[in-house]
Amino acid sequence: MSANSVTPAQVHAALVGDDELAIIDVREIQPFDEGHLLWALCLPLSQLELRIDALVPRRRTPLVCCDDGEGLAARAVTRLRDLGYTDVAELEGGIGGWQGAGYELFAGVNVPSKAFGEFVEHESDTPSVSADELAAMFERGEDLVVLDSRPIPEFRHFSIPQGVCCPGAELVYRVGEMAPDPETIVVVNCAGRTRSIIGAQSLIDAGIPNRVVALRNGIMGWKLAGHEPLTGETQHAPAPSAATLLQAQDAAAEVAIRTGVTTIDAATLADWTARREDHTLYLLDVRTIEEFDAGHLPGSFHAAGGQLVQSTDSWIATRNARIVLIDEDGVRSTMTAAWLRQMGHGNVVVFRLGNAIETEQGSPAPRVLGLADASALASYMSAEELVALQAEESCVVIDLSPTPTYRKGHIAGAWFSTRARLEQSLHQIPSTESIVLTSPDGVLATLAAADDWARSRSGVRVLEGGNAAWVDAGMGLVAKPELLADEPDDYWKTPLDPNRRDGKTVEQAMNDYLTWEVALDTQIERDGTTNFDRSPSAAG
Repeated sequence: MSANSVTPAQVHAALVGDDELAIIDVREIQPFDEGHLLWALCLPLSQLELRIDALVPRRRTPLVCCDDGEGLAARAVTRLRDLGYTDVAELEGGIGGWQGAGYELFAGVNVPSKAFGEFVEHESDTPSVSADELAAMFERGEDLVVLDSRPIPEFRHFSIPQGVCCPGAELVYRVGEMAPDPETIVVVNCAGRTRSIIGAQSLIDAGIPNRVVALRNGIMGWKLAGHEPLTGETQHAPAPSAATLLQAQDAAAEVAIRTGVTTIDAATLADWTARREDHTLYLLDVRTIEEFDAGHLPGSFHAAGGQLVQSTDSWIATRNARIVLIDEDGVRSTMTAAWLRQMGHGNVVVFRLGNAIETEQGSPAPRVLGLADASALASYMSAEELVALQAEESCVVIDLSPTPTYRKGHIAGAWFSTRARLEQSLHQIPSTESIVLTSPDGVLATLAAADDWARSRSGVRVLEGGNAAWVDAGMGLVAKPELLADEPDDYWKTPLDPNRRDGKTVEQAMNDYLTWEVALDTQIERDGTTNFDRSPSAAG
């Protein structure tokens, strides 16, 4: 790449090559949702320092930043170089230049994973039942279990009657306890399509004797057919017994053979770790968060296996990196690795924790780059000092929390803005002697106080500890009024969200989403940068 920019043709050529590459789209999530490169990861400039170390851990990784001509990418290039990244460039012409060069733009989020789900259904003819067919099965009292492949928070929000939470990679691991009788029908559902398809196909690929089907279009399909989902359910599939665990391990071992999944030992892991400055290494623990917190490999991050397949770009930004999936018994890691290999991640392997492996407890937070330098520059104030300033009406408070967090509760009188557009937002905010920046824990506010606009003017201060410290000091948060100095485009509106501002009903949003998702299979063929493959010989 050149010192400053790279052409769309150069990026496209790199995408079909074998070298490492990370593409980050530095716009907020809603404009990203409207159109982006297939393999671009949404990492807004506002949050760059918070997430870049975990997503792109190797500083020499070739990194391409893109936007839609707003100037955000150029700022991101400069900031990333300041943070120690040595091979960073801007996509010439942004996403408009990419499209103008004849390449595809994709709407939506987590698109590679969702496109892969459509590919799998098409290639494997994954069996499914409609919502009405499932309702009729319930009515007839058929012997069946409904396994919901989403994480427990999603399951509690909405679920299918008789549903039991059994997230993605847990399906093969736990199905023996839920459906010990081979005559029991296993129905797998999610909110929409991907996790239903991948979940059902996981059980089929694992060779369980039961009839397995996906619930077509998931909870969206259930609602669109006029059936009401349940809320507040908590039933979770139990852990396997010794006997069913052995069955699951045997099934996973067969999948490993067919898909070329290999297991590495501690010596290989140590070697890869020592050479991670030459080749990017991701250590991802695919067990439940409770198991991870109880003891995990130092340096690893939690990434529940089903969610890792569903939203791979939430953890992995660098193409052609080494990916080590970790668990104790090899079932969840192997099933997840099999899917990632078929998605085109050829350098994914399994590592099994053992008694001789040193572990640590708790959930480590990703490292925030540049925070120490920003903290040294920041002028902090306490919650009590802010109360006094507000009483004198000599300050304005600007809250950089995500929109949903701000709307749930903010300091009375605080204005909302995204960090990346804060300088422009000041034109919408009454001028005062002091500007006080806050955020949920004060970290983002501290980083913002070190941005160029803030360093060029006096009177910019940070609420130490952010809104959490404000609450701890005995002060409350309010939901109203909302003072929006910026477009609240920093969060994704799910199709099931009833509080939409785009004029669509929930029904319209769900239908549009499902239509979009089904069409991904055709669009990825036009794009030409995927190497999805369901054939065992190719996967191996």
